[in-house]
Amino acid sequence: MTYSFSDRTNNLKPSAIREIFKYAADPTVVSLSAGNPSPDAFPVKELEEISARLFKENPIALLQYSVTEGYPKLREYLRKYMKEKYDIGSEGDDIIITTGAQQIMDFATKSLVNEGEVIITEAPSFIGSLNSFRAYNAKLVGVEVESDGMNTDKLEEALKANPNTKFIYTIPNFQNPSGVTMSLEKRRKVYELAKKYGVLILEDNPYGDLRYSGEFLPAIKSFDTEGIVIYAGSFSKVISPGMRVAYTIAPQEIIQKMTVCKQGSDVHTNIWSQMVCYEFLTKYDFEAHLEKLRSIYREKAKFCMDLLDEYCAPEITYDKIDGGLFIWCKLPEGVDMPDYVRKAIERKVCVVPGNAFLTDESESSNGFRINFSTPTDEQLEKGIKALGQLIKELV
Repeated sequence: MTYSFSDRTNNLKPSAIREIFKYAADPTVVSLSAGNPSPDAFPVKELEEISARLFKENPIALLQYSVTEGYPKLREYLRKYMKEKYDIGSEGDDIIITTGAQQIMDFATKSLVNEGEVIITEAPSFIGSLNSFRAYNAKLVGVEVESDGMNTDKLEEALKANPNTKFIYTIPNFQNPSGVTMSLEKRRKVYELAKKYGVLILEDNPYGDLRYSGEFLPAIKSFDTEGIVIYAGSFSKVISPGMRVAYTIAPQEIIQKMTVCKQGSDVHTNIWSQMVCYEFLTKYDFEAHLEKLRSIYREKAKFCMDLLDEYCAPEITYDKIDGGLFIWCKLPEGVDMPDYVRKAIERKVCVVPGNAFLTDESESSNGFRINFSTPTDEQLEKGIKALGQLIKELV
């Protein structure tokens, strides 16, 4: 039989990262391509205790259907916590618990964007979000990411050239894939431009709690007096990605539309995971847990950057990072990035090619992304040493 697929899926391609995972599954390959938390970062003992207690005290609540908007106690806790700690949320906002932050990208696009309308994103940007946007046949316009965030002059040019823009998508903290953090000046400028041109901002912040050096910067959502910012938060990088618990804080009308989308998608987020998250946040020392994570990633990031300096400099360059899980490496002029990535795979090292993170994957890129949180120190040294030997052979 010949299958006829919908227009919205005909142009979708498999995730480059997921394709690379096929090579990374080989135990002899050093994978610097994943975005997973460190195996040392999971609060296994605490989550085991919570689950056992909940099953003993209230098993049916864990196993029964629940409300679409999310576990009420978790929603109320997050509403208060985010306001008190980060000044995020206003009387005009509401909150919904989603099945991972990826679902926020999907529902925001489904709710707001018609086919052919524009989403402006950072370039490079997170491939998972880009694919969510593509799934609704949105037109993607990329704006260059500089060492302090999105180029705001080019952002304004893009807004002028695309009057049918629905929202600006940004990851201000330790951006995936670049590792860059947007400056306070640029955060305010992005907000002012969105207000000036009448568009929304989708602020994705999965890594904000993983700052291990430098100064804390406020979220764009904390400036939001106009109801134009949709804030996406997640527990994937600070508790567990497998639990698939995230949340969005946004104007009530937008949350209402996203709720309807969720009812037609998965009814509600896993209630077991939500209740475990709530218990961990309220009955254990969450701040101490975050400090433990920062300590782990501070050491891993320094070790990785030291290795890059030792084995890959001066041919491969990168921007120092203050948090998150990724480093963006840049090859010298004249070196073919896709060829370099292929040769690295032949040497049993996987990295993610930079063009996978562009709005148009056919565009050229001289960068590639590495992740340092998942590999062991021995694997990191082996992999980065091989990357260094390869680049020195090619230049």
